[in-house]
Amino acid sequence: MEISGARILVAGATGVLGGLAACALAERGARLALAGRNHVRLAALARDLGGPPARCFEACDLDQCSTLGPWAERALSGLEGVLVTVGAAGYGAVEDVSNAMAGHLLTVNALCPMAVLRGAAPVVADKGFLLAITGGVPGPAGPESADDLAGSADYTASKAALSGWLGVLTEELAPRSVAVLDIRSPRLDTGFTERSLTGRPPALPPGADALKAVYSLMDSITST
Repeated sequence: MEISGARILVAGATGVLGGLAACALAERGARLALAGRNHVRLAALARDLGGPPARCFEACDLDQCSTLGPWAERALSGLEGVLVTVGAAGYGAVEDVSNAMAGHLLTVNALCPMAVLRGAAPVVADKGFLLAITGGVPGPAGPESADDLAGSADYTASKAALSGWLGVLTEELAPRSVAVLDIRSPRLDTGFTERSLTGRPPALPPGADALKAVYSLMDSITST
């Protein structure tokens, strides 16, 4: 896909990765709609990028999440792509993580992106794209080692759930040639793990360069 001129929603734009992605897309000529939780950072980002449409949302309000795609499509008079960079980290042995926290991680990391993409799927243009970040999913294609994943069972489960859902969505949207991108980036130097909602992350080496990851993300989009 040609990014220049494409109408793209960035959900999670007030996070580090989402903000970098929004700036990279704008530099390449995309027409953006921005959605994020922090209204102060959202307003500042929108101002820096020339005043694109912007809307605050809460990841735990799934009905609100599902309205973002249709809102962006109306605001931009069309929609070619959606990026969802929402996520929350959480650590702790299985017996130490409360059911409430496990449910929260599942909501933010899986149900929220699902709701955003569920709402966007009917309105995104044929040959467009839907993208979500599922970094940290274990297995042959996963970027993390067993040591890196220690103490992250509920976080890992939430990301694996999203990845499985995206796989099915890929098949459902294939007749319209809508690309569904499951981006399994390595752990990045965004401070994400240090903002854990519960527990402490294991001792890990420095994360990969976030800006390089965003450039790779742009390559993934242009190759659709």
